[in-house]
Amino acid sequence: MNPALLDGLRVVELSAYVATPLCGLTLAQLGADVVRVEPLGGAADRTRWPLSDSGTSLYWSGLNKGKRAVAVDLESEADRRRVAELIVDGGPCAVVTNTSRHADLGYEALSARRPDLIHVLLDGRADGGAAVDYTVQAATGFPLLTGTGTEPVNHVVPAWDVCAGLYLAVGLLAAERHRQVTGEGRSIRVALEDVALATAGNLGYLAEAQLTDHSRTKSGNEIYGTYGDDFETADGVRVMIVLLTERHWHKMLAATGLAGAFAGLSEALGISFATESDRYRHRDVITPLLARWFGQTPYDEVAEVLARHRILWERYRSFAELGRDGGAALRDLALFGKVDQPGAGAHWAPKSPVQVDGGRLDPRPAPEVGQHNDEVLGGSAG
Repeated sequence: MNPALLDGLRVVELSAYVATPLCGLTLAQLGADVVRVEPLGGAADRTRWPLSDSGTSLYWSGLNKGKRAVAVDLESEADRRRVAELIVDGGPCAVVTNTSRHADLGYEALSARRPDLIHVLLDGRADGGAAVDYTVQAATGFPLLTGTGTEPVNHVVPAWDVCAGLYLAVGLLAAERHRQVTGEGRSIRVALEDVALATAGNLGYLAEAQLTDHSRTKSGNEIYGTYGDDFETADGVRVMIVLLTERHWHKMLAATGLAGAFAGLSEALGISFATESDRYRHRDVITPLLARWFGQTPYDEVAEVLARHRILWERYRSFAELGRDGGAALRDLALFGKVDQPGAGAHWAPKSPVQVDGGRLDPRPAPEVGQHNDEVLGGSAG
């Protein structure tokens, strides 16, 4: 069982920050030879937080595992020519980038020399304007629904960067399939703002705004349109529960012993809890009773009861808790493998979430600046 599905595909990555490096990482974890091209001295994102105690960027190390790295003077025509030769010579190759600054490394110039080239470009906005995840968040409406206060709240996860990185990988792999069938290359472009707006549209948020008079408001950890909320146990542990179906609802009633109480409320108030919409509509009735049960029950009992009844639930955990004792909570997960990252140390790092015939490639350290100049470019550059 060889999980290296993309063995033989070279990806030359000229990028920084999240989306394009994540695209490259996604492909590297499936076996592609990903060569990250950086300026002399390293890319700007090599110093992004979080940092190890020695100052090594754990952010950069995480997004660049298993790649090769070359450092060149991108202001030098000679060095850009060497990068272009890396792209146009040899076996199947694709370019992933978030910059169109240098025309000689753009699609038109490279495809003129190599018609089967796949060139993948990330834009901020479709009109070519600049944007990053957090500015895109502000433009899409989601921060005005996040949190509980009156102020907008950007999500701490750069969700649009993550989604865009995966869209870039999907576009590249679709173009690679087309190349295998026809021998033709393709130019693929993805705009970060388009990813966010498409998601808002695909999930119905934009259609709702156009077609109804509903005014969506903030609801904290409640889940819009269904029943879900967080609760605190008797000993101060917070858990999240989600009840999507009528079966989930009845399991929760059995777990908490509240079936009789809700039957009485249904009859007395003339309301139903049968459907997803019913439970969302009457969450102000449901939540106080569930909160009382959780507040009187210690966490260990809550965990045992919810697990036994197969409720959708989980305890809130911090990153510190997940990483405690050398990553004890991670080491038994098949997703993680041990990596000894130069400048940072040994730790548990994720493999690809994609399993191939039940297997995944083991994680490899991220490269140092210019580590592979000799083997990739045949000597130092710059």
